[in-house]
Amino acid sequence: MSDTPSDIGPQATTPLAASPRITVADYLLRRLRELDIEHLFGVPGDYNLGFLDQVTDFPGLSWVGTCNELDAAYAADGYARLRGAAALVTTFGVGELSAVNGVAGAYAERVPVVAVTGMPATEVAAAGRPVHHTLMDGDYGHFGRMFAEVTVARADLTAENAPAEIDRVLRAMRRHRGPVHLNLPTDVVLARVPAPDGPLAVPDGPGDPGLLRDFLASCARMLDGARDVTVLAGHEAERFGLRGPLRDLLAAAPVRAAVFSSGKGVLDETAPGFVGAYTGEISDKRARAAVEDADCLILAGAPVSDSVTGGFSHHFTPERTIELRPGRAAVGRAVYEGIAMADAVGGLAGLLRDTELPEPDGYGEPFAYPDAAPDARLTQRHLWSAVGAFLPEGSVLVAEQGTAFYGAQEVPLPADGRFVGQPLWGSIGYTLPATLGTALAAPDRRSVLVIGDGSLQLTAQELGTMTRYGVAPVVVVVNNDGYTVERAIHGATAAYNDIAAWDYTALPAAFGAGPGAVAVRAETPAELADALALAARTPDELVLIEAVLPRDDAPELLTALAQRFAAQNAYGA
Repeated sequence: MSDTPSDIGPQATTPLAASPRITVADYLLRRLRELDIEHLFGVPGDYNLGFLDQVTDFPGLSWVGTCNELDAAYAADGYARLRGAAALVTTFGVGELSAVNGVAGAYAERVPVVAVTGMPATEVAAAGRPVHHTLMDGDYGHFGRMFAEVTVARADLTAENAPAEIDRVLRAMRRHRGPVHLNLPTDVVLARVPAPDGPLAVPDGPGDPGLLRDFLASCARMLDGARDVTVLAGHEAERFGLRGPLRDLLAAAPVRAAVFSSGKGVLDETAPGFVGAYTGEISDKRARAAVEDADCLILAGAPVSDSVTGGFSHHFTPERTIELRPGRAAVGRAVYEGIAMADAVGGLAGLLRDTELPEPDGYGEPFAYPDAAPDARLTQRHLWSAVGAFLPEGSVLVAEQGTAFYGAQEVPLPADGRFVGQPLWGSIGYTLPATLGTALAAPDRRSVLVIGDGSLQLTAQELGTMTRYGVAPVVVVVNNDGYTVERAIHGATAAYNDIAAWDYTALPAAFGAGPGAVAVRAETPAELADALALAARTPDELVLIEAVLPRDDAPELLTALAQRFAAQNAYGA
């Protein structure tokens, strides 16, 4: 995900035509509003307070104060996955380093987030003064260099370079779908600069019609005679706007479709060809056959990793694969650099319309989670069957890494549903603040979070931020007495996988929820069904459901993957 040199380094300021002059803060905030950002997340600190004055006065923007900077980064990540971009604001050193893990997750999973750091005044930094929140060595570049490793572009703003550098960095974010970093000194916030003379343009790279024709000709040869075609989508398909183009491709012919766990939600899971999540050798039989037995497999924005392929147990060969990645495409072993994924998908849809593919076996059969047998005690199978039945149309299912994430893979999303998880970076505790972000980004969609008790304890304080800003998600806390995912990998009875016993249903009130908030405990399938029915009747209130499950009960997919992770980590070797 590297940049071109022009994205990384500072550029000479281009003289601008005479135009009204505004503050640097207003220039940046105008650009953020162009990106459909309406909320800025963060924590105040003395180096960003002047900028926050401008944020709170800016039309169309709302400040969302989180409990710490890491949670602000997580919330911005969740917001950006639904809105296309997000922003957070921290103070220098202590604040930005608290946020850097969340920014790194956005980098790993290609999420466009603007991290703005309020830093000491230009003269203070230039003199290397040993002020608070520095390392006391006179070097003010430490933290920017750290951010350079986990962003696609960054800049230190000055009164002279601010317009050009803000635009350069934001173009890089939009082009590469990754986080960026801006250092904003206290004395630069109110410096006057020319106002933008138009919207921020991000020109597409020049397309080569001849190259696209050659690529599609190679695709046509691979498709010639194929009877089974499958599309396998990953997270890059979502980030690069392929939801619509892929819907058109799947409507062009009776092809089957699957997702990596990283790409869940990018395809319509109610469509006739959808067969579920593919996770290598530990996949459901239907999904594995669709991917591995296809005469032609179309990989759409689907890079492989251990967590999405069952420990690299996937089976598909280049000779029968068309692979689409940002800025490049491959047919078999022939690589075509400079082809946009959207152009490639559009061209493939045209080719498929001209084919006469037969309907594959099982085409049109709805994908569904197996029914859960009645049982006196709540289990993972009951949990996911109930959650799948509850999800409203257009809702956002957010699943924490671990038992929740892998249980959610077998839950068909409703029409127009969305899914948020973090399987590649896998930072536990991410999803509760991310749900704050999804709820603010899409207030017309009900956010439904399923999170393990261990993960919740890392970021539980953001329940208070949810109540403060009036968001109303459903939060299902899987109480299975500790780190079940880690127990499945190693240390099944080890004390380090234990956690403190909390009263989870007391948390909403403790964090300031009003009397309308719902907090209930469910130990049986019937109690869970009643709790979710209550959630459906209270769409404008925060609902917390503590689902009590057996300590060692885990989704089958997670159990199988944990065994592979244990072998990969060579425990006992």
